[in-house]
Amino acid sequence: MKKNIIDVRNLSKSFDISSKEPGLKGTIKHFFRRQTKKLKVIKNISFEIKEGEIVGFLGANGAGKTTILKMLCGLIYPSEGSVFVSGNIPYRRKEDFLKNITLIMGQKQQLIWDLPPIESFLLNASIYDLDKLEAKRRIKKLSDMLEIDEELFIPVRKLSLGQRMKSELLAALIHEPNILFLDEPTLGLDINAQRNLRKFLQNYNKETNATICLTSHYMKDITSLCKRVICVDNGSISYDGNLDILLKRLSPVKEILIVCRSEDDAIQLENSGFSVKNKTKNEITIKVENNSIISSLKNILNNFEIEDLYINEPPVDEIIGKILIKKDYDI
Repeated sequence: MKKNIIDVRNLSKSFDISSKEPGLKGTIKHFFRRQTKKLKVIKNISFEIKEGEIVGFLGANGAGKTTILKMLCGLIYPSEGSVFVSGNIPYRRKEDFLKNITLIMGQKQQLIWDLPPIESFLLNASIYDLDKLEAKRRIKKLSDMLEIDEELFIPVRKLSLGQRMKSELLAALIHEPNILFLDEPTLGLDINAQRNLRKFLQNYNKETNATICLTSHYMKDITSLCKRVICVDNGSISYDGNLDILLKRLSPVKEILIVCRSEDDAIQLENSGFSVKNKTKNEITIKVENNSIISSLKNILNNFEIEDLYINEPPVDEIIGKILIKKDYDI
């Protein structure tokens, strides 16, 4: 049985926020009598993550996903509650803990802009006390996995966004961490670069059994990598569990596109009591609940003249969007 590598209990985080009135008068008043208030951005959350799991954090902008990751890797300390990562208290920033994790943020970079990536890699290797032979071995292994070669010797400022992101990953993984915190890692990448990055993370997880905590607004990242998701809503956890179960719960119906032999057949089917989404000549789309798919198909095939039919799942982006824009849902 796999052990818990991350253990969070009743975790909360508050920030002191100051506000001022506009204009010179407001600035002077703010200078002499600053007014602050506490803003609680993370509210009493608890969860566990097992070794080797890939967990996606979902939520709207400002929900608190990045704040959670920053507390898990020790960049900020919690106001209340406890957090243990690989048996360590993150904000104490002990050496053995730091050598065991990495944080990759899609909107920030650690590579030196005017130098080739290889220079940053060797610098990181020195920071983590790796000798040159071991550093070169790891760089070669990761560059083969990421499919970058000549790019290692080109100044960072001349690399494409996708090439830079691959180089950022290599720099962050040279010390072979077994816990990865990824905050929007595919931000701004094209479709091919996103796909290659996801493939790399899947392979890295299989080869090293690394634990990965991921936030992303690209739903393909979540569906391709994560079996489990944690939904964060205004600093609280609204769902923690299997992604497939969540999708079924948020989308209890499927759409069936039926191509009838004639327009009269389509009209007859339209008037037979099914929930019709739309109809065009001899094609009709109906909505059927998941638990009645088989009986509905038997009814259609036995009683109507059809040429073809297609069962369509609602787009994942549309389903998850119910969470992100806070429509009515029950999870």
